[in-house]
Amino acid sequence: MANISPIRILKKAGLIVCFFLSTTISFAVPDQVWQFSEEMLKAYRLVLNLQPDKAQEILSKISSPAEELHKIYVLSLSETVDILITEDQKRFDQLETNFRQRLQHIDNLPESAEKLFLEAELNLQKGFNLLNMGQNLNAVLAIRRAYNTSQECIKKYPTFAPIKKTYGVIQVMIGSVPDKYHWFMSLLGMRGSVVKGQKLLQELRESRSSLSTEATILFFCIKGFINQQFAESALGFSEILKEQPENRLVLFIAINMCMKDAQSEKALEYMATLDHHNQGLQMYYIEYLHAEALLNKGEYQNAIAYYQKFLRGYHSQSFKKDAHYKIAICNWLLNNEAEAKIYFERAKTVGRDQADPDKNAAMQLLENKFPNKKLLRVRYFTDGGFYKEAQHVVQSIQFTELHSLKEQTEYFYRLARLAHKTEEFSVAKIYYEETIKLSKENPWYFAPNAALQLGYIYRDQNDFEKAKKYFELAMSYRRHEYKSSIDTKSRSALDQMKASKG
Repeated sequence: MANISPIRILKKAGLIVCFFLSTTISFAVPDQVWQFSEEMLKAYRLVLNLQPDKAQEILSKISSPAEELHKIYVLSLSETVDILITEDQKRFDQLETNFRQRLQHIDNLPESAEKLFLEAELNLQKGFNLLNMGQNLNAVLAIRRAYNTSQECIKKYPTFAPIKKTYGVIQVMIGSVPDKYHWFMSLLGMRGSVVKGQKLLQELRESRSSLSTEATILFFCIKGFINQQFAESALGFSEILKEQPENRLVLFIAINMCMKDAQSEKALEYMATLDHHNQGLQMYYIEYLHAEALLNKGEYQNAIAYYQKFLRGYHSQSFKKDAHYKIAICNWLLNNEAEAKIYFERAKTVGRDQADPDKNAAMQLLENKFPNKKLLRVRYFTDGGFYKEAQHVVQSIQFTELHSLKEQTEYFYRLARLAHKTEEFSVAKIYYEETIKLSKENPWYFAPNAALQLGYIYRDQNDFEKAKKYFELAMSYRRHEYKSSIDTKSRSALDQMKASKG
């Protein structure tokens, strides 16, 4: 249960998915579309802009009985945002008390769509807070309550639009759970579908609801993190930013998507904008992403500075192992071997290896030696979208320089990734196949991801039989650092293909 991957996937952008799971309800007059008053909307937008203190100032002045439940929810949301960013244990304990009191109050209200909706939302929000603090069993139980309540709401009140967001998100989460956890989901009586969840969110996007923008944010998050359609997701967030250019949350997610889509330069532009709008909660994870973008660009000394800034401010243990490892790598690429070895050894003892970057760092550290410098440069240039630089390094590599089977396998994998990114699909397929052939049963991520990428290529070429073959192959590899995420992506792709066939 501690490794349930879809929940982690939805938390990857700094555990901010709860920011999107918010909503409001009207107690006096049921609102099937869901729209806020002007002042409540102002407070709500401040929360989503990661400015909970300013939001609470406005909320303290709202006293209308008709907005009581709106106020309860937005206040709870503002506290949740604070906890997710600061990870303050004392504030978390107070928020737990507030959750309990608010849910008790709601439980005493007459049954309505609004009541069920708010119960589901608060339980889902509570579940994400518990996950963030490492209380996984309690988190799953809270999410199960949210699932049951949202299911009841959508059955009893099918025209109540906001529940499409809650139920849609839960459908995506459960539908993304890897096969090895299906027994657990069945035991809890929960079933999900990524396709169904996206459909519900799309319907809310097209409505007149105040939540339509929020549904759009969720929709494109899923496009990226679950469907791996990063280009489409990044484009979607760029459209949102045309209307809300200063929204810190949207900027944050857009940065994540650009990094995933090999657009490091664009990500750096968004970071500069975010630096100009720095009022509100401090996001140290941005410093980590800034360092990653600079590493991709080849600015290793500047990358070190941002990794160190991240380590000074970030309270969670996630990404700390990788940050130390990356500082070692930057020094290695700068030929500062003594400093590289210091951080290499530190990386072995700090942080934890639950997030994918930390898992990858842990695997590299187990080998107790630094990777091939040229292959590293090809990897990072490709990841950042600096394809000319990557090709220049590739041309300098002699196969005789690759002294191990792993280096030889990675060489073909890097050639495949570069060809894929530059849309040379026929060449990419050849190199991916060679990667799979050379990897055999070794516990490297090269072959599983090569199979996943071949699945995407064949899917996009409408060769669904071959796509299915490679998605299933990707899931068949049992030991590698990206097992959970690659399985989730493969299963999601298979579900989407199945749904598209009717």
